Amino acid sequence: MKFVILVAFIGILGALGAAGFFMLRKGGNRRSPNMARALAVRVGMSVALFLVILLSWKMGWIQPTGLPVKS
Repeated sequence: MKFVILVAFIGILGALGAAGFFMLRKGGNRRSPNMARALAVRVGMSVALFLVILLSWKMGWIQPTGLPVKS
């Protein structure tokens, strides 16, 4: 599971870097369809990662290990 999450994070950062590259290559005031596509891929991958983590928690594959709450 850690490998899947790591690959997803690397993909998200790669899509963000690609969007920045396309933005700088075309100039700041021009919008490129490649930049929009890269940002759409990043958003889609982020939503998919969230859903995979949520599904994994529901199926019991991962357990939350947060800090204990003291009252």
